[in-house]
Amino acid sequence: MSDIRYSEEHEWIRVDGDVGTVGISDYAQGALGDVVFVEMPEVGTNLDQNAEVGVIESVKAASEIYTPVSGEVVAVNDAVDGDPSLVNTDPLGEGWLFQVKLSNADELDGLANQEAYDKFLEGLD
Repeated sequence: MSDIRYSEEHEWIRVDGDVGTVGISDYAQGALGDVVFVEMPEVGTNLDQNAEVGVIESVKAASEIYTPVSGEVVAVNDAVDGDPSLVNTDPLGEGWLFQVKLSNADELDGLANQEAYDKFLEGLD
């Protein structure tokens, strides 16, 4: 598995070349509970790092989705649109949300690796 980076807002990104696949972390999906709806950004939208790009709704709550990097949305996961529970069952795989063509790869340096993210989560308990 390639290197995954995490934001403090619990989004993850996995980069292949200059395109990053973004989703929410296993911790975030667990905190939300059963996901029933996901509003994602539109393909072609230019995003600024940490901008609000959508909403994820569960039976318990609604939460904003933020982009961990700047760039242009090049794809959204239509499978999640049809079956939002993919975010719960496979948050780091089939439950990805959108893909973004990075406009500044240096922004990845400010995101946490798995070890740092795990330490960050320990501080939340």
